[in-house]
Amino acid sequence: MLALGGPRQRAVLAVLALRANEVVTVRTLVEAVWETAPASADTNIRTYVAALRRLLREGGERLVTRPAGYLFAAAPDEVDVLAFEESAGRGDRALAERDFVGAAGFFERALALWRGEPLEDLEPGPWLLMDIVRLRERRLVVAERHARALVGAGRHADAVAEVRPLLTRHPLRDGLWEALISALFQAGHHAEALDTYERMRTMLAEELGSDPSPALRRLHQRILSADPAVSSPGTTGVPESIPRQLPAPPPSFTGRTAELATLTAVLDKATAAGGTVVISALSGAGGIGKTWLALHWAQQHLDRFPDGQLFIDLRGFAPDAEPLAPSAALKAFLQGLGVAPGLLPADDDALVGVFRSRVAGRRMLIVLDNAYDLEQVAPLLPGSPTCAVLVTSRDRLTGLVTAHGAHLLPVDVLPESEARELLARRLGAERLAAEPEAVDDLLARCGGYPLALAIIAGRAAAHPGFPLRALADELCDGTARLAALDEGDPTADLSSVLSWSYTDLPAAEAEMFALLGSAPGTELGVPAVAALAAVPAAKARTVLRALERASLVQQSVPGRWRMHDLVHLYAGERAEQDLSPHTRDAALNRLLGFYLHTAENAELLINPDTQALGLGQPELGVEPLAFDDEGSALAWFDTEHTNLLTALRLAVARGRHRAVWQFALALDAYHVRRGHLREDLAAWEAALNAADHLDDPKSRALAHRHLGVAHADLARHDEALEHFREALALAEQADDLAGQARTHHTLAWAWGRRGEYRPAREHATRALHMFQALGNHVRAARTLNQVGWYSTRLGDHTEARGACETALEAHRRHHDREGEAHTLDSLGHIAHHTGRLPEALEYYRQALALYRDLGHTYSEADTLDRLGHTHLTAGRAAAARVTWQQALDLYDTQHRTEQADQVRQQLSALDEHNEPNVKQG
Repeated sequence: MLALGGPRQRAVLAVLALRANEVVTVRTLVEAVWETAPASADTNIRTYVAALRRLLREGGERLVTRPAGYLFAAAPDEVDVLAFEESAGRGDRALAERDFVGAAGFFERALALWRGEPLEDLEPGPWLLMDIVRLRERRLVVAERHARALVGAGRHADAVAEVRPLLTRHPLRDGLWEALISALFQAGHHAEALDTYERMRTMLAEELGSDPSPALRRLHQRILSADPAVSSPGTTGVPESIPRQLPAPPPSFTGRTAELATLTAVLDKATAAGGTVVISALSGAGGIGKTWLALHWAQQHLDRFPDGQLFIDLRGFAPDAEPLAPSAALKAFLQGLGVAPGLLPADDDALVGVFRSRVAGRRMLIVLDNAYDLEQVAPLLPGSPTCAVLVTSRDRLTGLVTAHGAHLLPVDVLPESEARELLARRLGAERLAAEPEAVDDLLARCGGYPLALAIIAGRAAAHPGFPLRALADELCDGTARLAALDEGDPTADLSSVLSWSYTDLPAAEAEMFALLGSAPGTELGVPAVAALAAVPAAKARTVLRALERASLVQQSVPGRWRMHDLVHLYAGERAEQDLSPHTRDAALNRLLGFYLHTAENAELLINPDTQALGLGQPELGVEPLAFDDEGSALAWFDTEHTNLLTALRLAVARGRHRAVWQFALALDAYHVRRGHLREDLAAWEAALNAADHLDDPKSRALAHRHLGVAHADLARHDEALEHFREALALAEQADDLAGQARTHHTLAWAWGRRGEYRPAREHATRALHMFQALGNHVRAARTLNQVGWYSTRLGDHTEARGACETALEAHRRHHDREGEAHTLDSLGHIAHHTGRLPEALEYYRQALALYRDLGHTYSEADTLDRLGHTHLTAGRAAAARVTWQQALDLYDTQHRTEQADQVRQQLSALDEHNEPNVKQG
């Protein structure tokens, strides 16, 4: 044992060893040794280093002088910190590969190097003190990961024994609670796991006034439903939500032996090489069976993708719709991975980052069906080598080979033997043997196309007494043809197959089929189909089932029906030929009416104070949906969002100008609530263009006002103010007091977003007087809170408190929960800045409860930030840390970079034991 000298000399060695093999400046050493350095500090440091160099000279030169300072040379096994990090790093890699046993061993090796507290025999200066804090935190992180590895390895009792003593000293560590609760559940102690969660939840509520983290709440729900997927929570490679999105493959799938073997061989090769598998070679004409092949292969290999499967139809070659935007696909994937819609970031690059983070380290299969081009596919490719990707497309996507090393596999028609086997499996070998020449003709006319074969088999199976010769002759008579698809090469004749299927339908089914072809989009719910055809929902469902039996539509999920894009194209041709223009126009008008009336019903639940659309009564044959509560309204918007945007575009194309801005208004609150800010901007741009065609200044003013809000939401402040001023001028010209009031209200908000509170308060005051004159009590209360909020931001706390207390009473009287939440937040801010900290904490607690119930994650993040300041002012640094971390998680998810950076600074200041040098929020 070496005698290393006094505490300051040992402190110098500690700093150098902690940064082994790195140059450490003299200034850093001074700050590590002294809290208040003497004038001779630099000289003393050189003296300590010289003494240490003499002590450590045995075995080679350890302390090396460099121009910028000193370097301590050491191998990884010579310094505990280096050895610790080396073992911990190997544990992290094992954990990412789901080698839980190996990971547990590496983490145990790392933790065994700890003996007592770090550097406990020293009196550290500020710099070394930060090292001590960092080391303690690092040890806790490794302990959490060790516990997760133990759970994954089935060592549940060891995990519990590891975590419980740590939680007595660190009761606010979410990761430790997750590991403990998961270990108890996995060990079969369900009741104890639930009791532990409840104790943790009560502790957080009493100590911090907060709820468990989203991850803990999801874990709790999975335990309640006895979900066996609860394993090592939070571990890279162990998904919090395991999606199973693959549709079932067709039961008649036959053959494709060579293609299936190729797919498996490519997966084996890429897995061995550690690379992501991208198979774009599932390329070929529409209806050739690419999707069936992909799904059949995927179902055969589910065991190789235990962390889930994602599936999306990218609509790359849909005849009447644009290819699905990558951002829309990413949002669908993230929701399937357990990310709430309200937490999805608005920025496209942020969506890509969140998606790749969510799938990192997971053994997952991602099926990208019907892709258009490389630009559409590239953002959907994971960065993790543990994921496999199947892409199907009519385009060969050769760019994927160059950019991503993809393997191409062209999918051609079925060989005659496999096509015959397909018919035999559906119709029976005896029936085929009875009419061999007819079967030969059927196979020849189908040309090996799986879609055509499936339709023939379905038709023949539905009429077991019909001779196959009749079907073969009917097929031969078809003359209509679909346009060639896929790079302009000729394709097999599907038109005749679709033609005889259509002409065989009863009148009601034939008309429904043609109407579906005239409708925008290829997936509709039963109520929308009922409106399109002007029939009751029960009748629509019956006809759709008949069309499904004829293989012309399919039920994608219960209650929603879709057409293959080729079938939809053919149906559209039938509509043009067999339905009168009046019939088609009336059907589309009913569909637009259904979407508009239903969207208005949903919007009124989300935002009861919304401006009426002025729709009047639904026309005959349209039965809009009604909703029991806000949650069901939001769920309908989530499901129908794509169709609603398509309907808006249809209204634009048909010159339905009033319907265009009605759609924009009906979607407005939903877009804001869910963070679809770009979609909201596009909708209002279309609405403003439509309003310019109407002799209605109110419509133009409304479009300008909402377009201003859409620009402000995207931080385009100059454009926002320009639209607000135009809206105000139009409202004034029309003597529209309500429009003026709403515009002043939004102008106040826009100025406030810019941090200019005096003009904000002026506009809010003008809006308040107008709403009061109009007798609009809900809007008056919300605007009174605005006046109070901007007053407190200007330092007029007494005036602000009176205004907000009056507003709060009005909100509660009129049952306006959103307005109540905003006002409680304002009162919390006022109470904080007037020294009434217990009141501030209670106001913020109530506001957060309402925001969370309403799904207002945007406002929730801001309130959490302000609550953290109140906790800190009250001397509750631990509570401030937890609260700010929750705010940071939301800001990051919402891609609010400026706010996230500010909170990171506040957390960093806490780590340094200093008051955050930031303005109070």
